[in-house]
Amino acid sequence: MLLASATTLPLLLAATGCRSSEAFAGPDPLAGPPSPAPDVITLEAVIAAETNLIHLYKTAISGVSRATAPLLSQHEQHLAQLSARLVLPSPLSSAPGQGGRGGLGGTVPPQDRGAPGGRPPGLAQLQAAERESAANLVRRLGAAEPALAQLFASIAASHATHVAALGG
Repeated sequence: MLLASATTLPLLLAATGCRSSEAFAGPDPLAGPPSPAPDVITLEAVIAAETNLIHLYKTAISGVSRATAPLLSQHEQHLAQLSARLVLPSPLSSAPGQGGRGGLGGTVPPQDRGAPGGRPPGLAQLQAAERESAANLVRRLGAAEPALAQLFASIAASHATHVAALGG
């Protein structure tokens, strides 16, 4: 019976005008996962950048001032908003140094790890990181879909106000 089915299926498909390749259309299971959409790649990069800022603030709080705690809280809210928009089969890790696709999972660049000698980052480093983050988000606005661009703009504006709050 199975042998008859295997030989009759191509005949049935040909009779209906359907090629066998059309009968099995869809993703090739041997090709691996599909490439992520550009918005997914952008969102992952922004999540990694926000994770870096959170790490920087957590490191700075111990050496700078508890006045930065509300700013850290805002960054954690931004990260939650960004992460809620990212839907992947395997979630990104939010811990610094633990990565998602392409190493975007939050590695902290050496210049952002604090001052030489293991001292925590100072206000000037936090201000520079906030300025850079705001500028990077603004650069991403034109390529992002409207809802994502609006979120990026909101976060960039928040980062700009953090620069002022840090005394810059």
